[in-house]
Amino acid sequence: MTRWLASFLLVVAAVAASPARSDDDPLAAWRSGVRVRPVFAEAAEHTIHSYFNTCPESPDGKWVLFFTSSKADGQFGEVRIRHRVSGDERVLAKEISVEDAHRVACQQWVSKGRRVVFHGERNGEWFVAAVDVDSATERVLARGRLAGWGQPQADFVPLYGPHWNPGPHRDLELLNVESGEIRTVVTNDAVKAAYPEWLAKSYGDKPTSIFFPVLSPDQSRVFFKMASGSGGDARSTAASQRQGLICYSLADQRFLFLRERWGHPAWHPDQKTIVETAYTLIDSDTGKERRLPGLPVFRGDHPSASPDSKLIVTDTTMDKLGGEATEWGVIVANASGSDYVLLHRFDNSRGARSWRRSHPHPVFSPDGRRIYFNVSSGPWTQLFVAEAAEK
Repeated sequence: MTRWLASFLLVVAAVAASPARSDDDPLAAWRSGVRVRPVFAEAAEHTIHSYFNTCPESPDGKWVLFFTSSKADGQFGEVRIRHRVSGDERVLAKEISVEDAHRVACQQWVSKGRRVVFHGERNGEWFVAAVDVDSATERVLARGRLAGWGQPQADFVPLYGPHWNPGPHRDLELLNVESGEIRTVVTNDAVKAAYPEWLAKSYGDKPTSIFFPVLSPDQSRVFFKMASGSGGDARSTAASQRQGLICYSLADQRFLFLRERWGHPAWHPDQKTIVETAYTLIDSDTGKERRLPGLPVFRGDHPSASPDSKLIVTDTTMDKLGGEATEWGVIVANASGSDYVLLHRFDNSRGARSWRRSHPHPVFSPDGRRIYFNVSSGPWTQLFVAEAAEK
């Protein structure tokens, strides 16, 4: 297929997926007049937001949080924030080694935007730290652990042991960034007792640990997967074996469901539903799934919902839409199904030379008017923002 024909088919697909604008159309602001730009146009270094489970924009909309690195692989650098209007930039943490350029330091807003939590490695030790935004004071709150995903309005962040070598930290812990208290909320042994057959089938006699926990918006639930580490290099595809999606009620102290496959899950704003790949919605009470009608199955696919629940944004390789596999696109879809808009397409074959590549990981701003994502079209992976047309 020629590039001209591929582009033509792409336009046809986008038009077919975009009916006439109407007052009750949740996609209206994203159909035309969208401004797409790098957040740091002048940057001669990597500027990467961490993941689609957390927004780089502060809850009050004033600051953008990112990891920056001048290293080719993007695996050593700083956590910074930048004022959206003035461009004032602050360094919150320095000299941080990370696993990869895919999630970098897992930097995230907490405490209603008063603090930033991140994890990383210094002098051979992995740790989790919180930084006070006003004073830039860093406190190391946990050693030998990594940070899962909390919520920007809350003071709690889930912790887990390094998946490649968890040592004694095989359970899911909850860190209070205000007090520094750490308490165990789900044990590895409890998972074994709840799902013995699945664990035996998946891991045999290998030791396991809880991995990659994500707190619900109201902090009453958490989902995670399991891991069995190799004990070797953290920066390797062979670091651990990871699978499963387990949901647990922290409020009721009970397991809710097990899904054998982990795609790219994120919490829905309704605090109960999990958004998964292929426009799948999972009821966290039961594990029952339903797929939104009339929407394609994309490849890559890191979906997250808008704050008002009316839209879902995701990313995909463009071969799914008639383009090249080295190109990626950011897609915004109607959360009722059937209708979507291709927001931006770009080469994503360059950027940080990490062993694990940076993906776009699009996510809405707190007010739903902006979408942030990473682009690797040049020597530096850059944080981009798409701003909806004015109403």
